[in-house]
Amino acid sequence: MHSQDLRNAIVVLTGASSGIGRATAYEFARHGATLFLAARDRHALHDVAEACHRLGGQARIVVADVSKSDDMENLAQGVIATAGRIDVWVNNAGIGALGPFEEVPLESHEQVVQTDLLGGLRGAHAVLPHFKRQGRGILINNISLGGWAPQPYAASYSAAKFGLRAFAESLRGELWRWPDLHVCNVYPSVMDTPGFRDGGNYTGRRLKPVPPVYDPRRTAKAIVSLARRPRHSVYVGLPAVMSLIAQFVPGYSLINARLVDYSLRRARPMPTSSGNLFGPPSGERRIDGHYRSSRLRLGVLAAASAATALVVAGWLARKR
Repeated sequence: MHSQDLRNAIVVLTGASSGIGRATAYEFARHGATLFLAARDRHALHDVAEACHRLGGQARIVVADVSKSDDMENLAQGVIATAGRIDVWVNNAGIGALGPFEEVPLESHEQVVQTDLLGGLRGAHAVLPHFKRQGRGILINNISLGGWAPQPYAASYSAAKFGLRAFAESLRGELWRWPDLHVCNVYPSVMDTPGFRDGGNYTGRRLKPVPPVYDPRRTAKAIVSLARRPRHSVYVGLPAVMSLIAQFVPGYSLINARLVDYSLRRARPMPTSSGNLFGPPSGERRIDGHYRSSRLRLGVLAAASAATALVVAGWLARKR
């Protein structure tokens, strides 16, 4: 399929206020797209929209929460009323709650599923009728490696991401009669975003991502590449590719849990918090989480090699 020109394309982007969403908004703007930016934080959305204008795109903001069905329906209808069509819809909004499963309040688990799984369903449900009337459209789901590899201490997040992957695959099958309607999935590895600072944290420790940690702009470029040339799936970073293999390796979850345990034991204590689960966080809205360093970047290959060795060792031990 030939690459599509995104100049003046109408793009709806959820979770646009920070992290991958903010980076993705800027990347679409560089291609001249017209953006409808959705998130819960009005002030942050204004900042993103202004930057998009400076980068050569057009942007409007919509304060909306993907965990609310009316917000998603109103978002789609508002864009159609304003722009007349929707070319690309990006289900990007996501949150997480980290901690031992039974120590995370049930309402926090439920909010993760409401956002990460049902938020994607709501977005698709709102936009698909318009796509079908148009006879074309691109739905992009930011699923993450969590859609393939279960993450210990993030049970509801893993459940939601596995479910979103299954939903996207099921929906793609339903749409076989519409060859110009595309359902695309992007699977990023761990990205250096404020998500670790802002998310629900019930571990009692200050969270830091386990390396390798990647620049979120890589995921933004992958999302925009799907809008220009739709494909079923794109993987960002080595661990995302490894997760395809790891799902068939017995004991992967145990190995992963031990790595997380080791990281948490070394972390500084801090109070538990629901973070951004039920409202916008108070911290600065930005793309980067500032977890990367030159030392971490130099250690990426070593960390990946060690993880591969652990997976293979676990598989061999289990086979014996």
